Amino acid sequence: MDKQTSTSKDVVLQAWKAFGSRDPARIADVFTADAEWLAPPDNATARALDGMHHLIGRERIVRFLAVEFPAVFAADVTVGFRAVIAEGDTVVVEERMCATLANGRFYDNDYCFVFEVQDGRIRRVREYMDTQRGAKMFGIEVT
Repeated sequence: MDKQTSTSKDVVLQAWKAFGSRDPARIADVFTADAEWLAPPDNATARALDGMHHLIGRERIVRFLAVEFPAVFAADVTVGFRAVIAEGDTVVVEERMCATLANGRFYDNDYCFVFEVQDGRIRRVREYMDTQRGAKMFGIEVT
């Protein structure tokens, strides 16, 4: 798909395919060099990865998606889209993700992602989820 003629929605849907491939080159191709990925501080995934909740730069995001994510969400990862809404350069994805965690527990949580697209690539991702529910599934004490 030509990045110059793709809609923002097309870019994001193709990005999800790249994420699922775990192929670093495919993943890198969907992000700008200075891309950012922001998630709630202290979310369960960030806690499992030593607190990383604000990823800056294409290479850092690629490492998260290709190496760290599969180490935490070890098997049976499924993503079900509920809605994909686009206006201009902004795309909102509502989804449910299920997986088997590295600790053997079952994970099932709802997410909302807000993507900002620039020149056919993702410039920023803002990720939202139920952090308390996620922590319980990871077996992390919630205060």
